[in-house]
Amino acid sequence: MDLRILSYNIHRAIGVDRRFRPERIAAILAHYDADIVLLQEVDVGVPRSRELNLARELAELGNYPYYAVGLNVKLRQGMYGNATLSRYPIARERNIDLTLDGRKARGCLFTELELPDGNTSRLLPVFNLHLGLSFKERPRQVGCLVRTPEFIGIETGHPCLVGGDFNDWWTRIAPLFTEALGFVCATNHLVGYQNAILTYPSFSPSTGLDKVFCRGPITVLGSRRCRLRVSKVASDHLPVIVDLQL
Repeated sequence: MDLRILSYNIHRAIGVDRRFRPERIAAILAHYDADIVLLQEVDVGVPRSRELNLARELAELGNYPYYAVGLNVKLRQGMYGNATLSRYPIARERNIDLTLDGRKARGCLFTELELPDGNTSRLLPVFNLHLGLSFKERPRQVGCLVRTPEFIGIETGHPCLVGGDFNDWWTRIAPLFTEALGFVCATNHLVGYQNAILTYPSFSPSTGLDKVFCRGPITVLGSRRCRLRVSKVASDHLPVIVDLQL
């Protein structure tokens, strides 16, 4: 079974031109037509984004019948966090708190997707995260994640996806997944975890903050960053697109 994954920090659909334009994000999603979309910095009920539920708005614009939201950052009015859009039913979901004392709220949205498998279905666990800005935060946040019942309950040979905005400027978190946890980095130019696909800043990318890792019986068919002209202004990040075969 082939799957296309897209991971994108949409910056609340406020572009580098400081304009709120969710239709630009929707156009990018429509162009790549991914099966699973992992979004970060998604507003719900915030005045700067017209108090919209951006997850629901983008799911409707992209004809995604299923979506889940994990809200982490509380504002004076509304909240924002991560959202997962899916072509396939979401059997289970939970927002995992990765916030450390004294630091900005962070989280990981866990969803379990029902993929067709002949006359039955099989479950694909997906973790959509947004890690902290400080290097001291990120290893601890990964540690929090891997100790959750959702992660511990996944057998090593079972397919699993972890993606999102890792804020991994110097590629120091990637080895935790590839060397310690048995994942493959799908958003890389070469085998391993170095030479990441560059996604930030969108207008002149110099570092690869946005990544997708996979584990289990999954083959990476290809990966790339978005090169649509609109993506250079739609957000401060570029989305990454990964084609997989289960």
